[in-house]
Amino acid sequence: MPQRNDTAIWSGLFRISAESGQTLQAQIRQAIVAAILDRQIAASMPLPSCRILAEKLGVARGTVVLAFQQLVDQGFLVARERRGHFVNPDVLATPAKPHQKAPDQQNEIDWKARRQIAASDMPPPAKHDNWIKSSYPFVYGQFDPALFPTAEWRECNRMALAVLEIRNWASDMVDRDDPLLIEQIQARLLPRRGIFANPDEIIVTLGAQNALYMLATLLMTKGSKVAMEDPGYPDARSIFRLAGADIQPVPVDQSGIVTSSIPSDSGFVFVTPSHHCPTMVPLSAERRQDLLARANRNNQIIIEDGYDSQLLDEAPQQALKSLDRSGRVIYVGSMSKTLAPGLRLGYIVASAGLIAELRALRRFMLRHPPANNQRAVALFLSLGHHEALVRRLSTAFDERRKRLVHAISAFLPEWRSTDSAGGTSLWLEGPRGTDSRGLAEAAASRSVIIEPGDRFFDRSEKPSRFMRLGISSISLQHIEPGIRELATAAGRRPAAA
Repeated sequence: MPQRNDTAIWSGLFRISAESGQTLQAQIRQAIVAAILDRQIAASMPLPSCRILAEKLGVARGTVVLAFQQLVDQGFLVARERRGHFVNPDVLATPAKPHQKAPDQQNEIDWKARRQIAASDMPPPAKHDNWIKSSYPFVYGQFDPALFPTAEWRECNRMALAVLEIRNWASDMVDRDDPLLIEQIQARLLPRRGIFANPDEIIVTLGAQNALYMLATLLMTKGSKVAMEDPGYPDARSIFRLAGADIQPVPVDQSGIVTSSIPSDSGFVFVTPSHHCPTMVPLSAERRQDLLARANRNNQIIIEDGYDSQLLDEAPQQALKSLDRSGRVIYVGSMSKTLAPGLRLGYIVASAGLIAELRALRRFMLRHPPANNQRAVALFLSLGHHEALVRRLSTAFDERRKRLVHAISAFLPEWRSTDSAGGTSLWLEGPRGTDSRGLAEAAASRSVIIEPGDRFFDRSEKPSRFMRLGISSISLQHIEPGIRELATAAGRRPAAA
C-alpha cells in the first residue's frame, strides 16, 4: 500500500509557481482538488504529511496546514487521528468530471488512419458484463459459480505453489509447455474424442480464439479463401478476415454443413462438427466422410473447432480429427466450457511439423501461456477432478436443457428449437417478422438476458428472428420463470403453469 512519504507518487500532482498570480495555499488546494476529481488519489492512500509536503514544495508548513484544513472544511479531505489526511470517500462516490486535456494534447493522433488491420471494425462480442447480476441469465459461454469446483481448484493451486513445483514452472519455458499438462491432454482429454496424438503434436494456447488467431497468422494471407458455416462462429470469421482471408459462406441444415456446397477452390474449411455453432446440430457421419474426401481431392486444410464437445453426450461422435489419415485436419480444443472461461486455456492438435511452426510463432507473441496455470490445470486433470466435473456438469446441463425445451414449448410455442443432445445452449427460430434484438432489449428490462442470432450470419441482410439461449450459468429453478418473463417481453400472456 502506498505510503505518504513515497514522494515519487506525488511529484506529478503539485505544480507550484510564484508567477501564477495565485497564492501558494490556493495552488496547493487547486492541485489536490483536481487530483481527487480526476481519481488520481485513492481513498485508502494517505496524503503526504504537512511537513513533508512543505519541504517538497519549498513553502512554509503553515501554508500546507491551512490548505489541508480548508479542504477538510469543504468536504474534500477527512482527517484521521494519528493517520493523517485522506480523500473523503463521499467525494469519490460522485461521478468523475470529464478529463480536461492539456493544450498540447488537443490534437490527438488518428490511430485509425495508421492501423494496418481493422480490428475495431469487426462485429463486437456479445458479452454482458453484468450477467451475474441478472435474475435470468440465458447467456452462453459463462460459468455457474454453484457448479465450479472451488475446493478442488484451490487444492491444485496450493500444490502448484509447493517449493519443488515452483522450480518446475517459474523459469522461462521459451517455446515449451508444461510436460505434465501435455501428457494429461494426450491421455485424458483427446481419447474421449477418439484422438490419439504424440506430445510433439500438441501445443497449449490461451483458449480457442488464440488458437485460431495463431493459425490464421501462420497459414492465411490476403486472398486466402476460407469456407465457413453460415450461420457460424462470428469471432472465427472476424479472425480470418483480419488475416486478409475471403470468407465463403456455406449453408447448414439439420445434418450440419452442406458439404456439397463447399467451393472446390477454398484453401481452408472451418467447421464445428461436434455441435454446430450456433444451431448445435452434429455433423452426420456421411457428411464427415464426404468433407474429408473433398479436402483430399481439393487439397484443402480443415480447421475443426471442438465447439461444445467437452461434455458427455448420450451418443458421442468421434472428432473429425480422429478420422483423418492425411494430416489435413487441425483440431482446436478448449477447457472453457468445463473448468472456467476466465482461465483461457486451450490447445491445438496437428501434425508435428505444423506444431513446431506454431511454437516458433507463439514465442514471438507471448512465449507460452502462464506456466503456473498450466501446472495447476495439469494437476487438476491428473487427480481426476476434471473427469468428475465433466460428469457433474453433463448431468446438470442435461436437466437444464430438458427444462428449457419444456418451458419454451409451454410459453413460446411459436418458436422452433433445434434440440440436440449435449452442449450448453439452444438455438431458436421465431415467427417471421420477429425482431430478436428488440426482444433482447425488452427482455433485459425484465432481468432476462438472451443473445440475438443475427450476428452469426454472414449476409448483408441478416435474419433477425433467431436467438440463442445459454444454460451454463442459469440455475434449474430459474429457467421456467425466465422463459415466462421472456414470453411476456415478447408480447404473449404466459399460460398458467
